[in-house]
Amino acid sequence: MGAIPPQEMQKLVGQTLGSSEWVLVDQEMINKFADATGDHQFIHIDEEKAKLTPFGGTIAHGFLTLSLFPLLMAKSDCPRPEGVKMGVNYGGNKVRFLAPVRSGKRVRGHFKLLELEEKRPGQWQQTLEFSVEIEGEDKPALIAEWISQFFV
Repeated sequence: MGAIPPQEMQKLVGQTLGSSEWVLVDQEMINKFADATGDHQFIHIDEEKAKLTPFGGTIAHGFLTLSLFPLLMAKSDCPRPEGVKMGVNYGGNKVRFLAPVRSGKRVRGHFKLLELEEKRPGQWQQTLEFSVEIEGEDKPALIAEWISQFFV
């Protein structure tokens, strides 16, 4: 779906907007995230030690999975608000990490529009339910309510 006016998007509140393409979470991505954040816990980067854990290998950081939100949204079929000049993260109402993403797994995002309101003329705030599906697994990696603002 393409871009639609924010007023038209308001009619989609309560509906699932769409899903993303699959994205591979490999060890290289995990290592780069560890370097960027300084979180070098062995469960993420030491493949030999991680084999000895209940996970059986390295897993992605929970915050890495959460940080995939913009990428997964960009690779989705979700409608976009028309005329956006700028968008910013505002925060989250809740984030729950439900299952680990093992290195080498593919994930995809699912997006549901929970709220959309115009805070000031041209300044919109949206709350999305964002879930991350792990290919071949029953439990999602995470479910979050994420708030962002965009300006038209």
